[in-house]
Amino acid sequence: MQAYLGIDVGSVSTNLVVIDERGTVLVSLYLRTSGQPINAVQEGMRQVEAGLRGKNIEICGVGTTGSARTLAGVIVGADTVKNEITAHAVAASYLVPDVQTVLEIGGQDSKFIILRDGIVVDFAMNTVCAAGTGSFLDHQAARLNIPIEEFGELALLSNGSVRIAGRCSVFAESDMIHKQQMGHPVADIIAGLCDALVRNYLNNVGKGKEVLAPVVFQGGVAANAGIRAAFEKALGIKITVPPYFNVMGAIGAALLARSTAREKQRTDFRGFEVSEMDYQASSFDCQSCANLCEIVNIAVDDKILARWGGRCGKWETLQKTG
Repeated sequence: MQAYLGIDVGSVSTNLVVIDERGTVLVSLYLRTSGQPINAVQEGMRQVEAGLRGKNIEICGVGTTGSARTLAGVIVGADTVKNEITAHAVAASYLVPDVQTVLEIGGQDSKFIILRDGIVVDFAMNTVCAAGTGSFLDHQAARLNIPIEEFGELALLSNGSVRIAGRCSVFAESDMIHKQQMGHPVADIIAGLCDALVRNYLNNVGKGKEVLAPVVFQGGVAANAGIRAAFEKALGIKITVPPYFNVMGAIGAALLARSTAREKQRTDFRGFEVSEMDYQASSFDCQSCANLCEIVNIAVDDKILARWGGRCGKWETLQKTG
């Protein structure tokens, strides 16, 4: 069976998905990046190989996305390397063909994507403020000594949410503490936090954007029932959470790899043995001009495999010379 691999490497999670020719998900992995993207990709490749063992499946194309997409692409031999907006939009359109609005909130950033007739016509990203992201919710759940898996469900038990200042993660936390000291029930405080974070997302990331149904909510935070309910209350629109909401970037990368591989009639995939190779990452500042670009090196056995990072393309021409 021919199959395609998608890899999404972010600051918090590294996700891998294998789909078949029809787009059916065969393997889905959600791993912690833990600040070591190379190790996370290699561990993911080991687990994917184990999941496919004995199934007579051939990887015919690979796509990468996420903040470390270039690095991941070099490691595995990607056929296509695309940004997160494209990957998430492709996945959402595939699973919900008539989608017009995509809300995506991950571990460290959030995205707002507008599609019309299956084409991205507008988008926005927030990579600066942590308010509303998965890492912030994890922190608040830990502070309240509540398992993150129960955090959203607890918000649904609220009889009336309290007003929380959600424009900044620091202010939101101090306001939550103040409301606790005033004696408000924890469920009402959590519900208030969910409302505040959704309000912050719509007023900043989604500012000026026309929200039309169907609306798809994806990313790790889509698992939070409280945030989902807050979105539906704020928008007055039913929210669709796809079955693979937490690995949509990887699904999009796999779908893009399928299209690219069909055009190329071949793949640059290096094989699952990349999980055992010793990759070395380093960098240096180019002194050729005043830009002083930081150039990233990826080497295997002290042989340069690829370089990137310059604005002029001088170093990128050395990719894959090893």
